[in-house]
Amino acid sequence: MVKVKVFDTPENYERDAVNAPSTDPKAFKDIVTSRRSVRFFSKDPIPQSVIDDCIDSALLAPNSSNLQCWEIHHVVDAVKKSELVKFCLSQPTAKTAKELFVFVTRPDLWKRNNQLTLDEFDRRGSVPESAYQYFKVITKLAYSRGLFGFKAPFKWLFFNFRGLFKPTPRGPIGRWGMKIWGHKSTALACAHFMLAMRSHGFDTCPMEGFDVKRVKKLLGLPKGADITMVISAGKRAEGGIYGARFRFDKSLTVKKH
Repeated sequence: MVKVKVFDTPENYERDAVNAPSTDPKAFKDIVTSRRSVRFFSKDPIPQSVIDDCIDSALLAPNSSNLQCWEIHHVVDAVKKSELVKFCLSQPTAKTAKELFVFVTRPDLWKRNNQLTLDEFDRRGSVPESAYQYFKVITKLAYSRGLFGFKAPFKWLFFNFRGLFKPTPRGPIGRWGMKIWGHKSTALACAHFMLAMRSHGFDTCPMEGFDVKRVKKLLGLPKGADITMVISAGKRAEGGIYGARFRFDKSLTVKKH
């Protein structure tokens, strides 16, 4: 039996710093603080080059095991877009949006993407053995549900029993666990996308108020797919922001241990 190490374990983890690409924290802060959820958009179009760049930025988001189990559906067909607006309850942010994007999590694609990762490792030919073994063994143990999900109860028992004696990941387990797993990564892609739009001078609004069943049918999504959010995009119009931003006191949300 081969014992697989998830991480390399050198005797000394202390290493010298390397020169990372330079960044501009003020520019980033300006983007973050100027991003607002916009409810009314002007008629100004978004150039295709901007849309492409923002999608590229979204796809660079960090995600679990780099399996990239997501899809971005840009609804451009006029009839489908009209239906999507209706399924988003005809909210002003959907009705006035120049563009609508549906961010979909696809935990059902983990096996395909896992193999694509191994294929990429083979193509590169210079991947640490621990990384190769992670995708060869560990991901299959972590994400496989088995036929009709029969592995889920056994995984639950195994993880919780092992957890009595040593730190152990407790999930994802079962269909719902995999959905949560997928949504967490897809939400990061959503954040990247919205900040990228703001960096180009455009605005967005993430929507959860929509009929998920009708939207899935409209897009022809399979059973294993789930919608994380619908994002409207465009140029903010007068009255598009409902009020001054506020956040709760840090003492309620930031904890030190």
